[in-house]
Amino acid sequence: MDLARKTVNTIKGLSMDAVQKANSGHPGMPMGCADMAYVLWSRFLKHDPADPTWADRDRFILSAGHGSMLLYSLLHLWDYRDESGEAAVSLDDIKDFRQWGSKTPGHPEYGHTAGVETTTGPLGQGFAMGVGMALAERYLRNRFGADVCDHNVYAIVSDGDLMEGVAAEAASLAGTLKLGKIVYLYDDNSITIDGSTDLSFTEDRSARFESYGWHTQIVDGHDHAQIAAAIEAARAETDKPSLICCRTRIGDGSPNKEGKSASHGAPLGVDEIVLTKTRLGMDPEKSFDVPADVLAHVREVAAARTELREAWETNLSLHPKRGHWELWHADPDVDGVEWPEFEVGGKIATRKASHAALNAAALGVPQLLGGSADLAGSNGSMLKGVDGISGDDFSGRNLFFGVREHAMAAMCNGMVLHGGMRPYCATFLVFHDYMRPSVRLSALMNQPVVYVYTHDSIYLGEDGPTHQPVETLMAMRTVPNLVTIRPCDGKETVGAWKAALRRNDGPTALSLTRQGLPTLEGSSIEGVEKGAYVLAEATGDHAVTLLATGSEVELAMRSREALQADGIGTRVVSFPSWELFEAQDADYKASVMGTAPRVSIEAGRTFGWKQYAQVCVGHDDFGASAPASVLMEKFGFTVDNVVAQARSLL
Repeated sequence: MDLARKTVNTIKGLSMDAVQKANSGHPGMPMGCADMAYVLWSRFLKHDPADPTWADRDRFILSAGHGSMLLYSLLHLWDYRDESGEAAVSLDDIKDFRQWGSKTPGHPEYGHTAGVETTTGPLGQGFAMGVGMALAERYLRNRFGADVCDHNVYAIVSDGDLMEGVAAEAASLAGTLKLGKIVYLYDDNSITIDGSTDLSFTEDRSARFESYGWHTQIVDGHDHAQIAAAIEAARAETDKPSLICCRTRIGDGSPNKEGKSASHGAPLGVDEIVLTKTRLGMDPEKSFDVPADVLAHVREVAAARTELREAWETNLSLHPKRGHWELWHADPDVDGVEWPEFEVGGKIATRKASHAALNAAALGVPQLLGGSADLAGSNGSMLKGVDGISGDDFSGRNLFFGVREHAMAAMCNGMVLHGGMRPYCATFLVFHDYMRPSVRLSALMNQPVVYVYTHDSIYLGEDGPTHQPVETLMAMRTVPNLVTIRPCDGKETVGAWKAALRRNDGPTALSLTRQGLPTLEGSSIEGVEKGAYVLAEATGDHAVTLLATGSEVELAMRSREALQADGIGTRVVSFPSWELFEAQDADYKASVMGTAPRVSIEAGRTFGWKQYAQVCVGHDDFGASAPASVLMEKFGFTVDNVVAQARSLL
């Protein structure tokens, strides 16, 4: 048996054994994809396992994340190392597959295991994030030159990936942008969990991607020569992303489960593993066997890989653009930005204030770029004085995502994971639901994407309940590590952008108004970064506190005037961010909240506000189509109603 076949069988054996020991997992995909993965990693992948974060490495994404044992086997065999120099995935880690605290969780997790480029498992996400990575590579190559940035984005994608809408969205845009550095190997095995793909997936996938503007090929996914030739051809096609349809057999090598859905999501079973190893020419008595000659084979070029990376580092150290490259890969200098100022009493929609803040930030944060899901004018997401990015010109900074919210968010994840980019993206708040899975992954992976959401309440008015996000803010607040900020005026909007760009351990969502809001006396940029602060103190005895966000802070201030006129001492707290407030110490939180009874005011669901207030002014049903002023009256966002609710506590 030659070493190539022996290595492929070793990958299959580790995958079978780990899933069997865990009594949980997906052996079929790693067994079916072992050939294509071996060819890619042994002949083409530009990487240095000694430094998995090398900036000019090729990116490899296992979009079919359920087959995680394939990736863990590769990381172990190729001797990937973490920051401390320890093995990223040891044989003991593989034996600990899917167990508490192990480096080998059920699906690959970014930041948890060295060598894992992105968290995958939700199908389609890895596909779309890879498009974002390729966009980042093309963008940086355009600015710094191919001697600094020149690498490919490879992925193994599955039937499930290609079925998901997020992949279709991203594939369409990848073709439009001519992202020729994408080379995706499609595990075309004709099997899903429910059975044959004939049940639900019958179109010509190659023709579909060709219509997107992709370069497509169809090969035998177990023939190393065909796979290698296809990858060579894909790499030679520089103006089109490439999809290589690899016809494979799920569970390849298993006498009784090969080509069947039975090998997809459950262990093969002890007896079947013995039969499989015997059929493959392996020792059926050995588990987790990694022959010494296999290790020597895959690691023989380790020194050459390290030399390639060191040569790149030497080149960068002497490069005239080194300083700019390092600036682009550093945290943004938020305090060095000349932020816009807003006069008290002036009126501006927070979406327009955001546009001013964004453009100011762009001057001081060169790695900031982004765009909108076909709503740039409405969202205020366009950078002034710079061009848009197109397939023929990557010199601009404005991205046109089209009506593709889900892929937009996923691509932003890919861009920030790639490095050298601080992306933002924008749409109406109600369409967050289209992007929720990708936003969730931003939070899970601790990636600082900025999500700009405008038209943030029922005050959108005549467009009606389909466009009025009554529940969306509260839904976002339930996502761990997602910071939501709803500023009340121009000054707080600047504070929101500062907080978002200062953050490097998770995403931030800005909730912005369509309607104009007055710049309030006492509103604070610094207060936003604390999540909540006292905007107006009670005059006289402190009898009641009004907590409000966004457009309702101005209503709280007018209600305070009425209450104070009646001798009721009223404090107003501007409360732009629950998450930032909860990060403050207990003394600060107590000083803001005080001991008086509290009323919350927010034009949306009241669910959740009971942790802060005894009475909640909000709207727990869908909106309606009518002018905003009518909706305010009908739904109780009036001074009279707020005063009445405050009085009910006294």
